[in-house]
Amino acid sequence: MKKNGEDSYQHVLKYTGLFGGVQGLIILIGLVRNKAMALLLGAGGMGFNALMMSVQTFAAQCTNLGLSFGAVPKLSEVYEQDNHSQLDYYVQVIRLWSLIAAVLGLLFCVVASGLADNMTFTWGDHTLHYAMLGVSVAMLAIAGGETAILKATRQMGSLARVQIYGAIGAVALSVPLYYYWEQSGVIPAIVLIAALNTLLTVIHSYRCYPFKMRFCKQHLRDGYSMIRLGLSFVLAAAIGSGAEMAIRAFINVEGGMDDVGFYNAAFMITITYAGMVFSAMESDYFPRLSAVNKDIEATNETVNKQTEVSLLLLSPMLVALIMLLPVLIPMLFSRDFLPVVAMAQVAVLAMYFKVLTLPVAYITLARSRSLAYLLLESSYFVVLVAAIVVGYRYWGIWGTGVAIVVAHVVEYLTVNTFAYWQYSYRSTWRVRSYAFVQMTIGALAYGVTQWTDGWTYWITEAALTLVSTAYSVYILHQKTHLWEALMRKFKK
Repeated sequence: MKKNGEDSYQHVLKYTGLFGGVQGLIILIGLVRNKAMALLLGAGGMGFNALMMSVQTFAAQCTNLGLSFGAVPKLSEVYEQDNHSQLDYYVQVIRLWSLIAAVLGLLFCVVASGLADNMTFTWGDHTLHYAMLGVSVAMLAIAGGETAILKATRQMGSLARVQIYGAIGAVALSVPLYYYWEQSGVIPAIVLIAALNTLLTVIHSYRCYPFKMRFCKQHLRDGYSMIRLGLSFVLAAAIGSGAEMAIRAFINVEGGMDDVGFYNAAFMITITYAGMVFSAMESDYFPRLSAVNKDIEATNETVNKQTEVSLLLLSPMLVALIMLLPVLIPMLFSRDFLPVVAMAQVAVLAMYFKVLTLPVAYITLARSRSLAYLLLESSYFVVLVAAIVVGYRYWGIWGTGVAIVVAHVVEYLTVNTFAYWQYSYRSTWRVRSYAFVQMTIGALAYGVTQWTDGWTYWITEAALTLVSTAYSVYILHQKTHLWEALMRKFKK
């Protein structure tokens, strides 16, 4: 990447847009499935699906041994050396440990099924449902190992195809099951979708590296180093999955499955969908940051430029989202989900703090401070769970949106303070000034939802969206010659 500031801004804008676009396509495909689920299953069925998915994710994170992360650096190093025999050997090591992780995942779900049922439901017997999730967890472990192989060997086209075909296949498999079996089709759909994703991943991986398996103690020893590298990241992910599972279980026990569905819908449309701007972080930003992690000045420059571009791209989307949620919620789900609107609108404000936090949080990852990363992530989830318990008990489903904002504010303060003292990170006046302007517009947009309605609401919100967009375009144009680049594209 060129050192010139203008070129580096152009680079960040290009790859943030590229990876965000791919993620956006996958999200659009997923919207079809969510709409079908909302119409066919209702809020209660969506809540049941959300709870089962959170349990599946938690079990997978607890048992996948971190292979999808820990296996990439070693295999990537061998791949760069063009050592075919060594590459073949480590592919076998990964596949052996993936199989071990799959068995662990299956056993974990079967053994813990009774306990999970008692903790999450006050009605019926769902032990068999949790045991059946073990099949999907096992397949996800195998897919995780093959995904690591594809990542390390730069098979990015194959990875993109797996994700897109998997999203399309999830719709094709799940909608008929929801239609004919309704809520009873949730578990079969989860298992079949996991099987499809595993099959697609295996096909692409085996095409590049045909299946070979040989068991020996050396394979176990060499695989252990990969597991040790990914352990902290696995623990952090498991804590996050456990927190999400605990939140949904708490809301189910306190309020009912409909409220779980409401919470999940709002969380999905605000946190998950807005997060597509962050999809470039791991693919492009993290490698660039890792390359300069020992240089304080270069680290600060890299972090601040990523923060500026991400903030300027995301902010107009957030104001538009606040404005359009009363229309999007019934359109994407159904009119039964209108109680979600108030929670989702306040939860959108959390994304302003997220975009100021995530680029800074990656400094800890770039410096391989795995224990510090684990502690920072764990503290966020502890605050999130505690805030949601308080918020839901006092203010219902709207209180969970407030709780999400509170948790992100605390995370922003914690991560930035830690980076200030440990890594000498300093945000620039540009980051602070852009954040002040865009967050003020966002706060006004939320205020409009509370103070106005009818045509006054729509005209004022549209004006704020235009102001936020114009401000971002003006700044990005100054830094990247955005207009000239768009004109060149248009002329071509």
